[in-house]
Amino acid sequence: MVYGYIRVSTDKQDYENQKHGILKYANEKGLVPVTFVEETISSRKKLEDRDLSKLLEKLEKGDVLITSELSRLGRSILEVMTIFRTLAEKGVETHIIKGGFIIGGNENKIQSSVLVFAFGLAAEIERELISQRTKEALARRKANGVKLGRKKGQKVKSKLDGREAEIKALLEKNIPVASIAKIFNVARSTMINFINTRGLKNGNEKITKNT
Repeated sequence: MVYGYIRVSTDKQDYENQKHGILKYANEKGLVPVTFVEETISSRKKLEDRDLSKLLEKLEKGDVLITSELSRLGRSILEVMTIFRTLAEKGVETHIIKGGFIIGGNENKIQSSVLVFAFGLAAEIERELISQRTKEALARRKANGVKLGRKKGQKVKSKLDGREAEIKALLEKNIPVASIAKIFNVARSTMINFINTRGLKNGNEKITKNT
């Protein structure tokens, strides 16, 4: 199977350009027919939440993936390298039109091995750099007297936001917290924290783990 991957933000013209470029390239290389996977996403969306992640799981040895440029695959070097490594290990031949990169395939075994090694090394270096920058930033904040960590009882964004009224109504009917957690498909500890931080118990009474 030959897949063409297209990612755009909102620009219709950009979508058409990518599709035309992939079709032209596929015809020149004899890689037809092409099945397109298209998505419109934010650059901040995690890989596991993208259609590309589903495509990576679906791809099998001998399949071909074509995309217009590296930036369409990932938002960072680390993400792109991780994707490339996965594709190479699965035996998928990947074509990046801009730059003329071809990874995988019988004619590129040596090149692919070198690139996979380079990608893995680059990813490891980036992880180390990110870790080091994070540690240094935390050390500076601590040295400046900034208290690290989340304050006790501090509100954080939750998947339960917007369901306060429903949860409060169930609590008023004396439905056990464990049962309410099951209704909303969350852990009991998550429900307890949400109820406490949102003050959903009568008189803002706190719920403990033993409740």
